[in-house]
Formats: sequence, structure tokens, C-alpha cells
Amino acid sequence: MANLIFDYDGTIHNSMEIYEPSFRKAYKWLTDNNYAQPRDFSFEDISFWLGFNSTDMWQKFQPGLPPDIKEKVRKLLGGYMNELAEIGRARLFDGAEDMLLDLKNQGHTLIFLSNCRIKYMDMHRKIFGLDRFFDYFYCCEEYDFIPKYQIFRIISLQHTGEYIVIGDRFHDIETASENGLKSIGCAYGYGKDGELKNADIIVTNINQIPAAVKSLTEESQ
Repeated sequence: MANLIFDYDGTIHNSMEIYEPSFRKAYKWLTDNNYAQPRDFSFEDISFWLGFNSTDMWQKFQPGLPPDIKEKVRKLLGGYMNELAEIGRARLFDGAEDMLLDLKNQGHTLIFLSNCRIKYMDMHRKIFGLDRFFDYFYCCEEYDFIPKYQIFRIISLQHTGEYIVIGDRFHDIETASENGLKSIGCAYGYGKDGELKNADIIVTNINQIPAAVKSLTEESQ
């Protein structure tokens, strides 16, 4: 059995259901207040920013904004997402719950590791009953927003055994490669071309994850 480190947004949670409208609303606030020029954003333009922690996202997306405005619009976007989640707009990918339950029943330890904030993590734990599946929960806010691969080095001291990292973005594959771990890249998520090239296995459907886990664990036996 293995410790399975799961990313959340774009791997389990179909984040664009709440992220896209929230992003557009937050950007409109910037344009309405003359902090940015009106722009047309494609789905791909917006989904690129999923997986970054929110502080890094605004620093890279709008580096010229005053720090207080970056922080205000960051909170606005997060608040909009939370509001949509609370009224039932958040969605897991089809098959996510069955996949997680399958792996849980096989005896694997499921670990939640996300570049989200504590309030977001706790809200989604409650909305989707994620404690049914995950044994441990970690998010970047608890570790002062250091990269995931560094967070792993801290949390790994609390667990023993084999690890497999599962996620859709380069942050996840980096966590594996920087720590000598196996990884499963989730191509159905929001990663762009080449982000998953160093994954041991790439899946194109969430339902393929249990078979990929089995393949990787059998390799190490």
C-alpha cells in the first residue's frame, strides 16, 4: 500500500465551474476601478492560473498592481469562489468519489495537498465530505505558501512508506521529481502542453487512476 498525495483543483475538483466566473468578476472589478484594461479571456487563459497559490497568481498575472490592490482582488476572487461553492455551484469531476473510495478501500493512505488556503480547504471538506476519503489534509497557507515540493519534505516526516503524487499541473510533477517520487499526471485537468512530460504515467480520465496506482505499486514490489 502507498501514500497517495492528491492535488485537489483540476485533479479531483472541476475548479473552472467556480473559478472562471469568479476570475471574470474579479477582473471586472479591476477594470471598473481603473486598475486594468478590459480584456477578453479564453477558457485556457483563465485555467492557466489554476494550481498557483493565490498570492503567486496575482504577482505573476498583474505584477504592476499596488500590493494592497493585489491583496484586495485576491480576496475578492476567493470570496466569489466561496460564495459559489456555498450555493452548490462547485463540482467534483465525474467519477472522483468512486475513484477515491476504491483507493481507500484498497488500503492506501490518501493525502490532500493543495496550493489553496485553509478556509477553502475546510469548506470543500464539508461540502463534499472529503474526510470519507482522505486521511490527512495539508494546504500551502499552513506552510507560508512555500512550494509543494518543499511542503512534502515537511509532511513526509509524519508518514512512512512509498509515495505517489497525483495531479494535473507542473507543481505536482515537480513535487515528485524534486523528491525522487513516482507520479501520475492527470491530463484531463488544466495542465498545459509539456507540464506532465516527466510523470511516470499520464491518465486521460479520472477512472484510470486506480489502475495507474496499481501499476506503480507493483513495480516497486
